Amino acid sequence: MTDKVYNVLFVCTGNSARSILAEGLLNQFARGRFIAHSAGSHPSGTVNPFALSTLQTLRIPTDGFRSKSWGEFAEAGAPALDFVFTVCDNAAGEVCPVWPGQPMTAHWGVPDPAAFEGTDEEKARVFMATAVTLKRRIELMLSLPIKSLDSMAIQREITDIGKS
Repeated sequence: MTDKVYNVLFVCTGNSARSILAEGLLNQFARGRFIAHSAGSHPSGTVNPFALSTLQTLRIPTDGFRSKSWGEFAEAGAPALDFVFTVCDNAAGEVCPVWPGQPMTAHWGVPDPAAFEGTDEEKARVFMATAVTLKRRIELMLSLPIKSLDSMAIQREITDIGKS
């Protein structure tokens, strides 16, 4: 019997920074238990270079990242999602598509590092701080005994993680 692999979607408006960071982090630390994806309600079409350099600093591969629409994950043939996390307040307030698989959802909002204005060194620090916050939340989620919790308990836990 094989263990279930959970599909996770991180959603932000532009899918250029926070959701990209979360996708890379979860795929790096999940050890095959989760497959992370990211998307945006209004994708920018490009991935922020500071998001990619932050992932590289954390020794996370950056190949294959692209800014894409959340609509890709509501189409036939899309992976059945187990979890959907909004990582920006704008996306949390938007009407989401109907996701295949009826996933559990939670808001893990973090400030937009791409909105920060300053030197490149300052921007790099802000992106790293965002990555550290997301990494901490992902580690908390990965520590949950998901197989032994009922869906209401999982929902409560993932919601609480976003408040930490």
